[in-house]
Amino acid sequence: MGRMRTLSGAQVLAILRSFGFTVHDQHGSHVKLRRLSPEGARQTLVIPLHADLDKGTLQAIFRQASRFIPTADLRPHFFHQD
Repeated sequence: MGRMRTLSGAQVLAILRSFGFTVHDQHGSHVKLRRLSPEGARQTLVIPLHADLDKGTLQAIFRQASRFIPTADLRPHFFHQD
């Protein structure tokens, strides 16, 4: 799978926006993103807007986002292509 990239919250936000998510709400440094699926279901993710996200946090965001976005589409944004 490759090594996980080092990403900031702003970079993750930009990645998820490219998949159709928009900012729905913000509480402090955490942003709630939302989009509607083709079936009309709400899909929600919460992203911390920290300068550097821990690898575990990135893993959790990747895992949660992969419920809504195909893993093959997400992988190039989150992992180095070794």
